[in-house]
Amino acid sequence: MTQWERLQQLDTVYSQRAFDLYNGDEFPMDVRHYLAHWIEGQDWERASRDSSQAAFLFQVLLENLDNQFSRFAQERDSFLLQRNFRRYKQNFQKYQEEPYTLATIINWFLVKEKGILNDAELAQQVQTLQVQPAAMELESQRQVEKRLKDLKTKVEVMEHSIRCLEEQQDEFDFKYQTHRMDSCTAEEKKKQLEGLQKMLNAVDNCRRNFLSDISAILNAADVLCSALIDEELVEWKRRQQKSCIGAPDDTSLEHLEKWFTQIIECMFQLQMFLQKLDELVGKMTYENDPIPVQKPPLQSRVDTLLTHLIKSSFVVENQPSMPQGRGLLVLRTNVQFSVKVRLLYKVPELNHVMKVTVSVNKFRKFNVLGTLSKALNMAESMNGGMVADFRHLTLKDRKVGGGGKGINDLSLSVTEELHRITFQTQFDYQGLSVPLETSSLPVVVISNSSQQQSAWASVLWFNMLCPDPENVKFFETSPAATWPQFGEMLSWQFLSCGKRCLHNDQLETLAIKLFGKQQSYDNCKISWTKFSKENLPDTNFTLWVWLDGILNLVKLYLSDLWSDGSIMGFVSKGKERLLLKKKQNGTFLLRFSESIKDGGITFSWVQYANDGTPSVHTVKPFTSTDLKQIALPDILCNFRIMVAENIPVNPLCYLYPNTPKDQAFGKYYSEKTEEENPYLKYLKTKLVFVSKENSCSGVREGPESDLCTQDRDPPSISDAGDEDVLLRESEKSPMLSSSTTDADILNSMLDIDGESTVPKPFPATSPHISLSCLHQNFPESAGDNLEEAHFTDTFQEFFNEINFQIQQEDNVNLALALS
Repeated sequence: MTQWERLQQLDTVYSQRAFDLYNGDEFPMDVRHYLAHWIEGQDWERASRDSSQAAFLFQVLLENLDNQFSRFAQERDSFLLQRNFRRYKQNFQKYQEEPYTLATIINWFLVKEKGILNDAELAQQVQTLQVQPAAMELESQRQVEKRLKDLKTKVEVMEHSIRCLEEQQDEFDFKYQTHRMDSCTAEEKKKQLEGLQKMLNAVDNCRRNFLSDISAILNAADVLCSALIDEELVEWKRRQQKSCIGAPDDTSLEHLEKWFTQIIECMFQLQMFLQKLDELVGKMTYENDPIPVQKPPLQSRVDTLLTHLIKSSFVVENQPSMPQGRGLLVLRTNVQFSVKVRLLYKVPELNHVMKVTVSVNKFRKFNVLGTLSKALNMAESMNGGMVADFRHLTLKDRKVGGGGKGINDLSLSVTEELHRITFQTQFDYQGLSVPLETSSLPVVVISNSSQQQSAWASVLWFNMLCPDPENVKFFETSPAATWPQFGEMLSWQFLSCGKRCLHNDQLETLAIKLFGKQQSYDNCKISWTKFSKENLPDTNFTLWVWLDGILNLVKLYLSDLWSDGSIMGFVSKGKERLLLKKKQNGTFLLRFSESIKDGGITFSWVQYANDGTPSVHTVKPFTSTDLKQIALPDILCNFRIMVAENIPVNPLCYLYPNTPKDQAFGKYYSEKTEEENPYLKYLKTKLVFVSKENSCSGVREGPESDLCTQDRDPPSISDAGDEDVLLRESEKSPMLSSSTTDADILNSMLDIDGESTVPKPFPATSPHISLSCLHQNFPESAGDNLEEAHFTDTFQEFFNEINFQIQQEDNVNLALALS
């Protein structure tokens, strides 16, 4: 399916973005539609930089327009399209002298289309995570809305009923007083008494009905209160708990605030109705009056419901977090953090009235510094809610006993100690006085930044498995996680760091790594110890340290590539070979290293010998040290291997499965034109990563390793010996080329260990256009023809201001190519 066809199948929001993209006249939608297959099959990124390629594609485009015009001429209903295509061709003629401009325009549109597709895919991933819960939540919300509407209707009816009751009683009282003062015959008095008795019976019946109606309303309110507090509020708290560890859940309080406010208002109205009954009894009572008997238990029920609702409405809206912290719920002593609480009963009369105070549980002794008391107010909320936003709190260890800190019962580590920050206030309104208290989710308090990684592991584990936020002794007997739980949590981490979840193949690769090949992993479990304490086999680091290193690498340096799906990430070497050997020469993929503690990424590609035998080659993984100096797309763009006659060739042509490299990564290349970078007017430079041909070893087809084998990157070669390409005074390095500078200029610029070197030139190539992927026969390494070739790629900063220093490690040489 073409990219254009995929765009047409998107939801309305995203398809409309595609239509809006083609609103202008720069590139007509008709041309994009009818020439979709041909357009997407061309390398417009390359053409935008290569004038000859652009001219060729320009001519082919005009021919395709003519062909399409001829097809329309044969169709009776295509007169307008025939006319339009003639006009399109005439408009394109203006690019005759600068066809690369048109190539740039077409490439821009294709990149924008891909961005729309990526956004739609991300939205679909989030929807997939939420679809079943969202459907259930929607139904439950409809039920709450319906019950609340019925409750409000009944209360409105009760308001009318209490007025009628009051009018009936006033009428009876008036006639009764008139009867007492009226002097009439005995017969008339008898008739009046009969009439008064009927009126009293009606008042009594109305009172009993009113009390019965209040009881019925309280029964409905009980059901609604249970749905609101025991279901909706609990679900929201669980969603908030999961969102703290990356889940894309909705944690908005808009619905809950509306529901709490409406039901509490209804309860206060019932309270007023009961108070009105006291007034009526004070004016008139009689034998067997139902109000003195039935009203007190009803009043108690109303007070109980109100108290329960108001206590439950006091919540922590934003959990504790540091501005530059590892994540939510990880706090560091002597570093400021923020937290926000909210009262879900929105009542303007209490604005700036209720004071909220802060404290910490006693499990470990802390002093809380900062503003410890704030009033609930509507000014600090976007929608006018009752909030208290504590923005500058700090925890400080309090010395106890002989100067040590708090002692654990079971000697838990500092990062396994859980603490809760507690907030208290007093609710006084309409005669009801209720003390309120709420607490944060358990936080981990550290004293050193080196503890952040372990602390975040504790936060992940607790909030993945424990729905009870009061269980601060969770890690004394921490349960194991099932693979579905663990895989979902891990997927959320990648969604948070790189805006893309783990797909099923990546999760399966991790499951195989942990449990071996299984029919189903649903019943497989991983313990807290295996996750965070035990080292992985043949390594000196734990599973979490390895995963966290990869997550940091994605967050800091690879987020765009991860988000657009360019990184395959988790794939075993056996499966890697299986995938690549079926693809065309120069196809490569990106995967994470299994042997780098702090996260590493490598790439492997397939190369075919003259007899058609595939070889798979792999570079030594790049780490954050490398990527902070040069971005991975630039590394892929400028990577070279040395082939016959010391010619550097970029072997990377197609990102798996078949996307041209420059199409996949061109938008991320950092090199600028002369107009964007004035320094290029004086000297054009680029980084080239070169390895000599005889340092490569081929991977021939043979028995594939089992997927459950825990393949690891082999140790790097530290001593390359004679195979290193070194820049020495006595050597003519193929790494440097000059077409515009002479030896004196180079001598004045290059300073290598105090000596100047004039290298032997080689033809310069465009930095963003790879040489064609040559079918070279790479010699096999002695002893094992099933191991991938590894090119050491560690590199250092290559210049400081105007002094350029070229360094080299192992088999890959970093040099400055002058064009």
